[in-house]
Amino acid sequence: MLVPPVEVMRPRSADGVPAQAPPPRELQYSLELDGFRALAFALEGGRVVLQSRSRRDLSPEFPDIAAAPARLLPPGAVLDGELCAYREGRLSFTDLLRSHADRVQAGVPVSYIVFDLLAVPGRDVRALPLRDRRELLGTALGEAGPPLQRVPATQDEETARAWFRDLREAGVEGIVAKSLGSTYRSGSTWSWRKVRHSDTVDAELIGLVGPAARPRALLVRPADGSTLPTTPRLTPAQARQVGALVAETGGALTADTDPEHGPVPRIARPPAVELRQVAGGTRRPRSCGCGGGGVRGAEGGVTVGEGGIAVVGRRSVRAGV
Repeated sequence: MLVPPVEVMRPRSADGVPAQAPPPRELQYSLELDGFRALAFALEGGRVVLQSRSRRDLSPEFPDIAAAPARLLPPGAVLDGELCAYREGRLSFTDLLRSHADRVQAGVPVSYIVFDLLAVPGRDVRALPLRDRRELLGTALGEAGPPLQRVPATQDEETARAWFRDLREAGVEGIVAKSLGSTYRSGSTWSWRKVRHSDTVDAELIGLVGPAARPRALLVRPADGSTLPTTPRLTPAQARQVGALVAETGGALTADTDPEHGPVPRIARPPAVELRQVAGGTRRPRSCGCGGGGVRGAEGGVTVGEGGIAVVGRRSVRAGV
């Protein structure tokens, strides 16, 4: 039986929707959704683990989603997909950061949109090509509906381009093109390519500005080695929530002093975050810095919930899980 933790397979960025090959077609196009990536492990005794990219178990925060695989799938099945919240007809990432009780009270539904199958009872199927895993996924899910459903997918390039053009207002981030012959390998791969309406850069949450229990801001580090603080200053409530979340997920903190920001508790196990430059701004990852290199959210701010941290606005940093 395949058990957590398992590192997910990640697409590499493309400048445009990749062209389809002549028949027999080689690519499958699917929607790139704005949510929390999660692997769903159906284990013995009806237990389900929703493993995030940072290897946290999200099932306590999404109990309705965890109940669906427990009810519909046999022990040993493992799915890969995206947790997505919906508000007023579009995807709402920030609602994923709210507590389960808050989402229920606000009437915000969450679904688990599945795009791959890693294992069936008694068999790890990651070595099979995507076309075979897709068939197995269809058999496994059958006629399942919300909150557990398959991601829309097509082999038609023009349909994919229409999705990319027309579904942005619904909160769809872009398109992922996957080789139908690709096996499932942990880490990033050119066999899967994504094109998005916004530029995203993988980064780490490396430290806090100010006291660990009530920080003033967050420090993130993208792949180029730069350090970007978030602005504006966290509210007292946000600071308490950030401090509690980092204490839960980041391990030990090391006292340090930054020449620009003063006392900076460094995080021993930096959680993975995503720097997002929303369409309409400059494209370089460093250019999200405004005023002293910080990341400023016009009409935004920091949102903190059980699932992660987000800084929303025209230029933004999103700290997913």
